[in-house]
Amino acid sequence: MQSYWPEFLTVAFVHLLAVASPGPDFAVMLRQALCQTRRNALLSAIGIGGGILVHVCYSLLGIGLLIQQSIMLFNVLKVLGALYLAWIAVQCLQARAGGIHVEQDPTGGQSGIAALRLGFLTNALNPKATLFFVSLFSVVISPGTPIVLQAGYGIYMALATALWFAMVAIFFTLPRVRHGFNRFGHWLDRLMGGVLLLLAGQLLLSTVSGSEPPSAPIPDTDR
Repeated sequence: MQSYWPEFLTVAFVHLLAVASPGPDFAVMLRQALCQTRRNALLSAIGIGGGILVHVCYSLLGIGLLIQQSIMLFNVLKVLGALYLAWIAVQCLQARAGGIHVEQDPTGGQSGIAALRLGFLTNALNPKATLFFVSLFSVVISPGTPIVLQAGYGIYMALATALWFAMVAIFFTLPRVRHGFNRFGHWLDRLMGGVLLLLAGQLLLSTVSGSEPPSAPIPDTDR
């Protein structure tokens, strides 16, 4: 078991760099933390962690490699992800001054299930996450690593992702932090909408241009 520690530490480091980089997950979490209750923001963080398990499962089953090698399947995934991001973006862009405030509405205008689903679908439908996990499981993780350990890596990444975004949620739901955003909260909402719309447009543009998913390097089976 000790021989797998270097591999695990590599997986943990690469995952940390990926989860900390800006993307749809962070944009959605920032909006949730500033516009929803802390409970809903934390549920969205858990949902994002749950979305990680989807990528882990199909990577373990080998389906992820099939998606990566098939232009059509990968483009379908990109279109679905783009449409979902665009749907969230439209909601953000419709934000109005004096809209829902957490202090006035304890639910933040969103149910717990909706908050959980938002986080889950945002991550599960992210095609960049597909490429990341397929590459991770085909290059960084050795084919000789027991499937139980590979599943353990996946569970760790799901928990670490949920914990990271939970910390984001806790920080941005602090009263002092929220108070600083109160005056221009609806403008921030619109800004997040614009960012998500740009991400959606980028995905659709790459689909129309016929860009292929990059092939993962062949893993070294002698390790």
